[in-house]
Formats: sequence, C-alpha cells, structure tokens
Amino acid sequence: MPQPNILLEFNRLQKEVAELNTPSAQVRKIVDSVSEIIGTDVCTLYLKDQHQDMVLMASHGLVETGPVSIPSGRGLVGLVAQDRHALNIAKASEHPDFFYVEGTAEERFQSFCGVPLVHYGKVIGVLVVQRADAVALSPESEALLITLCSQLAHIVADMPVTLQGAHINTYMRGVSGSSGVGIGQGVLCDHGDLFSVADEPCTDVDAAVADWHALLANVQAEIKSEEATLSALLSAQESSIFHTYASLLSDQALIQKVETEIRNGNWLPGALRKSVQYFADLFLEMEDPYLRARHEDIHHLGNKLYGTFQGNNSLAEKIANLQQIVLIGDQVSVSDIATVPADRLVGIICFEGSSMSHTAVLANALAVPAVMGITPLKNLRSRERFIVDGNSGQIVRYPNDRLCAEFQRVIDEEKLLLDKLWELRDEPAVSPDGNAIRLLTNSGLLADLTPGLKHGAQGIGLYRTEIPFMVRQSFPSEQEQVDVYNQVFRIYKGKPVYMRTLDVGGDKQLPYFPITDEDNPALGWRGIRFTLDNIQLMMTQVRAMLTSAALNDGDLHILLPMISAAEELNSFNELLTEALRQLQHEGHAVKRPRVGVMIEVPAAISQLPFWSNRIDFVSIGSNDLTQYLLALDRNNSRVASRYDHLHPAVIHELNRVVQIARERDLPLSLCGEMAADPLAVMLLLGMGITTLSMSATKLLRIKYLIRKLPQRRAEIILKQCLQLDNSQDIRALLRSNLIKLNLGELIK
Repeated sequence: MPQPNILLEFNRLQKEVAELNTPSAQVRKIVDSVSEIIGTDVCTLYLKDQHQDMVLMASHGLVETGPVSIPSGRGLVGLVAQDRHALNIAKASEHPDFFYVEGTAEERFQSFCGVPLVHYGKVIGVLVVQRADAVALSPESEALLITLCSQLAHIVADMPVTLQGAHINTYMRGVSGSSGVGIGQGVLCDHGDLFSVADEPCTDVDAAVADWHALLANVQAEIKSEEATLSALLSAQESSIFHTYASLLSDQALIQKVETEIRNGNWLPGALRKSVQYFADLFLEMEDPYLRARHEDIHHLGNKLYGTFQGNNSLAEKIANLQQIVLIGDQVSVSDIATVPADRLVGIICFEGSSMSHTAVLANALAVPAVMGITPLKNLRSRERFIVDGNSGQIVRYPNDRLCAEFQRVIDEEKLLLDKLWELRDEPAVSPDGNAIRLLTNSGLLADLTPGLKHGAQGIGLYRTEIPFMVRQSFPSEQEQVDVYNQVFRIYKGKPVYMRTLDVGGDKQLPYFPITDEDNPALGWRGIRFTLDNIQLMMTQVRAMLTSAALNDGDLHILLPMISAAEELNSFNELLTEALRQLQHEGHAVKRPRVGVMIEVPAAISQLPFWSNRIDFVSIGSNDLTQYLLALDRNNSRVASRYDHLHPAVIHELNRVVQIARERDLPLSLCGEMAADPLAVMLLLGMGITTLSMSATKLLRIKYLIRKLPQRRAEIILKQCLQLDNSQDIRALLRSNLIKLNLGELIK
C-alpha cells in the first residue's frame, strides 16, 4: 500500500479542523482522520490536564460512555508520556504497564502504538492507534504517525482540556494587558470588520470624497464626546489617547491616501481599508514590541471609522441591565470602553493585541483587568460568565461557582494590597537599612505619561521618540518634534527625562525611507548605526531635544541605543557639540545635557572602561541585552519559553556591568521587564543598582518590596544566586526569600 503524502494530508486536516466551531468537533475530526490516514481500527487522543492526568478527548473505535481520565504515570499512555518516546507493541494486554479502562471495550483491540505529542519541549498529550489483530504497526506506518504527531501537537496545544461532555472551568491563555482579576458577563464588541470589506467600483468619486470628509468630521465629534465621558476618570494627559486619534484623523497623509484610493476607482469602505492597512503594516513589520503594537491603534481607528459609516450603535443595547461587564472582541476599542460605565466594567478580553496597545494602556489607567491575544471564542453565548485573570494572562470560560468564589477571594486580597500600596505613593523608596532607590517610568505615548506621575514616578527613565517619525509620510520637522517634547517636559517639570534617540532602521521601516535586502534586521542597520549614517536626522532630533529642554527648563538626559563601538560615541559627541554651537549662535539658551549609552549589545560591556570619560551615565536595556546574550528572540514562539532574564549568564553579565560602572563612578540605571519583576529586583538591589525604570502600574509594588528588603539581605541573596547554574533554582531561591520576608503576595 503506497504511503500517503504526509504534507498534503496534514494541510488538509489542519484546514478542516480550523473550519470547525467547537473543540469537541475538532478533536473528533482529528481522531477520525488519523485513523483513516494510518489505516487502523482505533485512534484515541489524550491531553494532559493541570493535574498531569491524561484526559481522553476523543476516540475513533473505542466505546465512549463517559469521561475518562488516566492518572498521571499510569498505563501505557502514561509510560509514553513519561519516556517521551513512541511505544509500538503487538499485544498491549501482556505489557506490565497495561492499564484497562472500564467501559471502553478496549479488550477487542490487541496492538498498541502510542506517540507523545510534544509542544516546545513539553509533552502535552499522547495519540494512540490500535488494531484488532495482534500485529505491531509497521516501521513505515510508525514513522508516518510520529511525523504526523509532531505537527498535530501544534494544533491541539491551545485546546481546552476538559472531560468529555464537560466544559466547566476551561482555561485559555493569552498575554496580560492589565493586571488584576475580574468576574463578569461577556459582551461581544462586534461593529463589523473593516478588513473584511471587499473592493467595489466607485460610481460617484466626488460624492465619495465628500462622504469621506463628512465621516471624518463625525468621528472627530464622537471622539470628543467619548473623551468627555471618561474625563472624570482620567487625567488630562491620560485622555490624550483621544488626542492621538484626533491627530491621526487630521493627518494629511491618511486623508490624502483615502482620497487617492477613491479617485483610483475604489468605493469609500474599500479605500479606507486599503489606506488603514497600508499604515498599519508599516508598524506591524517592526521588531520593537512597543512600536509594533501601534498597528493596533490604527486598526482600532479604521474599525471605528467603518462602524460610524455603518451607523452601528448596538453595544449600549447589549450592556443594558448588566452590572459586571466583560468586553470581548478582536480589538476592544476606546469607544467600546467609553460606552460602559466605569463601575460596571470588570474585564476586557481581546483576540488580538498586546500589552503595549492603546487598549492595554487605557485598561491600566482605569485599573480594569485585560487579557490580550486569546484564541477567538467560538459559540459565544449571550451574557456568558468569564473570569479575566490579568495577573497570569489567562481567562476561564464556563467557571463554576466554586472557582468564582476562589477568584473572588483573590480579588478581595488584591484590593487590600492595592489599598496598602496606594498609601506608599508619596513615600520614599528606601530600604529598612537606608538604601534609597530612584523609581522612574517608561513612556512613549502622551497617553501613558500621567500614569507614571500618579503612581509616584520620579521621572522618565526611557522615553521612546520613534512615534512622530512613524505616523507620517515624511520626516517630522524640527518644530514638530519640539512640540511633542514640550509636552513631555511640561508634565515632568523638575524631574529627569531620559530621551532615547531615534531607534529605527532594519526591521523598523519608515514609510518614506524603506530599507531592503537585510536577512537579519535585528543585527542590521538600526539604532545608532542608522542615525549616524543619516546624520541630518540625528542633528534635527538633537536640536529639537535641546530646544525643548531649554524652553521648559527640562532635565534632559540623552540615551544612545545599540552602541557597540567607540567610533559611534565619538561621532555623536561631535554632533552634539555642533548642535549646541548652532543653537547658541541662533540665540537659544541651550546647555549641554547628560549623555549616556544603553547597554544592549554585549560588546558594549567590555568597552565601558574606555568610554567612561566620554559619557555621563549608563542605562541597561535588560530586554534586548537578555535577548542578545542568550541569542533568543522572545517574540519567536518557538524559543520564547527559553527567554529568561534570570538566566545565570544574564545575572553575571549584569553584575559585571554594575561593577564596571561603580569602578568608573558612572551613574547606572536599568529599564525593561527586570525592573518590574520582584524576583529580579531582589538581585538588582543586591548588585547595588539604585535607579530602576518600569511601566507605571508596577511602581508601587516595587516600592513596597524595596521598603521591606534590607540592602544587606539583598546582597546575601545575590551571592547565593551567583553560585547557581540554572534559572529554575534561582527562581526557587528568590521565591523562598520573598515568602520569608512576608512578601509572598507579590508573587503572581
């Protein structure tokens, strides 16, 4: 019998499974299809549950009379999972590990071939095929089954693991957009998807252009109304998220792009779709997570324009008479959030998006738990109950009363902790033995400036300057950049602002300056390399920074990204000197700012001693440095699980940077995820780092830790961790110390 083409068979199976609406139908299709492909009497799929037991999801051939769960490590299925190796035998009942499951009529089938389903190094289940004859599967068929299972594992990895017929407490994982826990009834935000609109011929171009301008005016009015609705809950600067949308709507690049598409013969919805997709794609191609997330903002705006075009106002009707509301959708928009009274919105679930999208920023500002990137929910019932766990980045569908009660206890405890933390807002971040730490915030949008101040930030430790360059069809002028920076310095008057110079190039394409032919953009023309090769851009930006700082008496610090060579630093210092000379000659009262390098490229570490007389400070970019040290892209799902900023190599290199900075009397700060992780902060304090920069919502938690952890204790913990050779043991040691300090509540 000829062997089937495994690639064609798998592609067919994958397509058929994706078209089915329920997990039960999907697993049924899998077992039926595999049995046909391999030519066996039985095919059974088991998946591992949270207790490590093997749950029978579906079977072709066995009698299915009720839920079946094989205890962890039991039977031939448990043996396959434990050994992580296929087991192919002629008579299963004679094997010493055979485990008979009552009611399945398994005794009718003699042979057994089980193959582990492995997803990124972890066994998540086992696929079993059986035949009535006592004949082992042929080597060719076994190899075919192993190959098929290696692909099937990726299909079933995100399926809810539940006993047959029961969907109670189905966990689904995404990424955290805003911390906290909420329990409420789901409401689907479905205003129509602009990106499913087809192209149609435009029968009246002038009328369509007029409709476009009328639509712009209507949506601008809606945005003003929505801003007014939330103004009582948000500060003026948090409300600037609406100004961002308003600015995009008035941007001539977008307006003219839509007009051009209409005049090229496309009807208004089609022209709008093509234009919005054009700008969104520019951001989506970028590697930087923060900048990549901006494509979601443009998608939000496009769908809002399309919704208004259609006259869609159904959400207000859906939430009538609901007291605890969970908004659900591909992209829950700012308009959707503004529609729900703040005291009734308990959670947000997005099928798309990231922790850096505008939805997540606003959810954080409103203290609403949010989970992004969830697999789209099928067969969603009206007012279905959900648990939104923003702490762990997961949701629970079909939660029973007992689980809801457990999560309600978590909500109550979290409220007590937040009340306790909020009292620390104006307290100093000083350890019990007098070690003072400066806590700064990260920013890049006007909408996420004020949350930092509200949570007690002492300045901005990383201000990303890329956005004005990304949302236009040409380089922003010097005055346009000054206008943006003015707002930052005004809000943080009297506080330090660390502005990173333009970090584009390579994978971060500017629409008006495309870069092609780079096989590895992360190692290519980006950061300081790009700006020094386009020195006119650097000169304009530096002049804008200096001018704005002078106008507002701002405490400007300039951060240089991706520095790896002394020549780069020398070139920038020459440019800065020239910019100061030009501005002073023009009559501006500018002064030389402090200049520092970001330690992101490992090569910079050994160069620090040589640079110490040319820089004023050092800032460790922990996210990029971890990626480059470990040669791991944390946005690549195949290797992301191996990304760990508590890897011994990362800890030792960070400690080396701190020691070099101390020897050379260089002030040092650290930004990135490590600064907001209580486990990592214990080590950073032990190293002697005294300035940390993080997202606004994490500031009070870290301050609470600092005020409870003596510096001497942190040094002892660091010394112990430096003796360990794996991150698992390091995490365990750090967790145990947090518990001993009565800080277990900080562990999520």
